[in-house]
Amino acid sequence: MKTKKLFGVFALLTVGILLSAVMVSGFGWAYPGLSDIKLGASKPPVNLNADASAFNQAFVEVAEKVTPSIVQITVVAKVDKAEQQQNFMFPFHDFNIPDEQEGSGSGIIISEDGYILTNNHVVENATKVTVGLHDKRSIEAKVIGTDPLTDLAVIKINADNLNVAYLGNSDNLKVGQWVMAIGNPLALSSTVTAGIVSALNRGRLGLLKDQQYGVENFIQTDAAINPGNSGGALVDLSGAVIGVNSAIATKTGTYIGYGFAIPINMAKSVALDLIAHGKISRGYIGVQIREVDESLALSLGMEKPTGVIVEKIVEGGAASKEDVKTGDVILKIDNLSVDQPNQLQSYVAGKSAGTKIKLLIFRDGKNIEREVTLKPKDEDKTEVADNSSNKENEPEKTVSSEESFDNIGLSVKNMTSREKEAYKVSSGVIISNVKDYSSAFNQGLGKDLVITKADKKEIKSVSELKKIIESKKGSAVFLVVSDEKGNSRFVGLKIPK
Repeated sequence: MKTKKLFGVFALLTVGILLSAVMVSGFGWAYPGLSDIKLGASKPPVNLNADASAFNQAFVEVAEKVTPSIVQITVVAKVDKAEQQQNFMFPFHDFNIPDEQEGSGSGIIISEDGYILTNNHVVENATKVTVGLHDKRSIEAKVIGTDPLTDLAVIKINADNLNVAYLGNSDNLKVGQWVMAIGNPLALSSTVTAGIVSALNRGRLGLLKDQQYGVENFIQTDAAINPGNSGGALVDLSGAVIGVNSAIATKTGTYIGYGFAIPINMAKSVALDLIAHGKISRGYIGVQIREVDESLALSLGMEKPTGVIVEKIVEGGAASKEDVKTGDVILKIDNLSVDQPNQLQSYVAGKSAGTKIKLLIFRDGKNIEREVTLKPKDEDKTEVADNSSNKENEPEKTVSSEESFDNIGLSVKNMTSREKEAYKVSSGVIISNVKDYSSAFNQGLGKDLVITKADKKEIKSVSELKKIIESKKGSAVFLVVSDEKGNSRFVGLKIPK
């Protein structure tokens, strides 16, 4: 018995020792002390050099220094019920559309005493505007002035010693340059995103489609911009504001890859005018212009496609008072080279009526200079000839001939008196057919457009056009009227030998 008891005691001691060993062992059956826990590798996989660290720090410093200059704007605005009704599937049903609605955006503090730059569409039709500052103060604001043509506005709050943003020089921007967007997207205040300048001088986006004279000359960026960013700042890595965030390209209503900002140079000019006068006293040249493409440049005898061509002179406008003609190619304005219409348009948009500008023009193989004094838009209206006489009962003039030019894919016919009256032209030939994928087709010509000039000569008949086309081996310039309003454009066509 004693032997069995001794054996039992020994067995219990052995088991106890083994269990103790297991509990303090590394089998994971017990919790280690905090001092024994080691998580992750002992050092980062990459050791940043001084240049990389400085580059990273630049983003940090810009975010810290510029964010206090960006405000959140909350707006209560009147609702356009007629426009809202059109958005419903059943427009005549009473949906109890409210008289007002609330929206939000961003703004940039541009003076210590409370002037703030933002977008026109942020404060449009506003009945109440409230500004939220970075220090969490909320102050009611007054709309000082708006400019729908550039989608810019200035508001003001009664405050002092505010954090003022530094406004840079957008003319020095380069594609590929790093930028940051700062604003309040989707009601998330003080949001910072980064990207690069994707493109410059973006126009023809249709963002100001209700404005005939709307100025679209945007900075394109892939820094994330979303609803609520409108009116916020696009800044470079020195913290200088170089654009006012305004729009996004989207199919969903949110960011899908790139956004657009108004260049700060134009915004500064608009802001100064709005603060000083409450409205814009903008000057106009009084011309209709279009980009010069390769075919048009070849037809005009230019070495390369550059500049913008004058397609129409506004009667009574600034250009009509000087020696500026249709067919002239504007190469520079005040030593600024222009290759797209919106470049010239945005430059002029920053000038007041009465300002003198210099144009470098290409005409008949030579470069000439002309000085134009800008005029207000109201004085630049086109006067339309009185066609009120009743010609309804006049007999149609017989179409004398029709001609096809297979080498350029174009067919034309002489015009009737009614067609001339409808297009408001005194002479020309009307296009009856354009062959798909032909030279004429590729230059945007189509049926029912009217050719009034070829090789700078007025065209009165098909036979006159035929003589010019047969004599011009290489290329020719056509002036084409596109609608009953008399809108016209120059087209260059390559003519096979």
